[in-house]
Amino acid sequence: MKLTVLGPGCWGLTLAWLMNDNFEDIVIWGRECDLNDDLVINKHCSKPLEVQLDKKVQITSDLKKAIEGADIILSVVATGGVRPVCEQLKAAGIKPETPLVNASKGLELNTLMRMSEVIKDVLPEQKVVILSGPTLAKEVLMGKPTAASVACEDIETAEFVQKACNVPNRFRLYTNTDVIGVELGGSLKNVIAIASGFAHTMDLGDNCMGSLLTRGMAEIVRLSVKLGANPSTLYGLSGMGDLIATCSSPMSRNYTVGAMLGKGKKINDILNELGSVAEGVKTSKAVCDLAEKLGIEVPVSSAIYEAVYTDITPQEVLSKLMNRKLKKEESYD
Repeated sequence: MKLTVLGPGCWGLTLAWLMNDNFEDIVIWGRECDLNDDLVINKHCSKPLEVQLDKKVQITSDLKKAIEGADIILSVVATGGVRPVCEQLKAAGIKPETPLVNASKGLELNTLMRMSEVIKDVLPEQKVVILSGPTLAKEVLMGKPTAASVACEDIETAEFVQKACNVPNRFRLYTNTDVIGVELGGSLKNVIAIASGFAHTMDLGDNCMGSLLTRGMAEIVRLSVKLGANPSTLYGLSGMGDLIATCSSPMSRNYTVGAMLGKGKKINDILNELGSVAEGVKTSKAVCDLAEKLGIEVPVSSAIYEAVYTDITPQEVLSKLMNRKLKKEESYD
């Protein structure tokens, strides 16, 4: 069995490391500008997290060579790079029957498409699978256990990926056919994670955190159901599970962004300091655009969009959320 990982970023390297014993051959593909001697020669990465890969892992910038004979292709590139990478896969002759597993969480800004929709837009015949759940890379590298969902409209493909990528005692995978729900749960929660870090830095207390996660979850469900998701999916691993993990851990890049925003730092300075992608920053804009298009209110996401892209103060953000017009809670039968 051969696994090809697209993207030599933190999560891509972590997944290659995690699944090392599941595959005889593992190839990691990246652009030449993203590959350094330490990674190519020593199979080692030191930033943002230290990862030591097995000597059998191959690192290459030759995409055609990377995907040749692959049983599973795991895409872990930033959401803004998914479309151009799919164009390259098309040119490299990717086989439509090879499962392309997307592990990137977010929405395409200019089209507001989910990543599976972007992939299908370029590769309409491709078998697309979504991998999503509470998967903080640092904890995975520490050997701590977690679980995630693998979603595909074709249950047999989902089961194939589940069996191939499940790691006993460490990485338990569940199948799902609700691609929309699994995908949106993982994407939309990143914005709420920013809000969580924001609230923690402001020392707003546990009551506020409980309220924030609940109302944030309401936004995720509201938007996702409107787009065709099953509400029960959002209370699973890729929704509630990922939300709890990401919103309660400083290991989360999105949580860290929120914490720094709460201190009054500007977004460009924060991203420069982090040196890695925090998808919730771009997703906050996409969520607000999508909500406006669908005629749905997303007050928490809107507040985070303002915190990211305007000069509003942390105190003003809190005031706007707490003093909105009174509402009733949603219910889904």
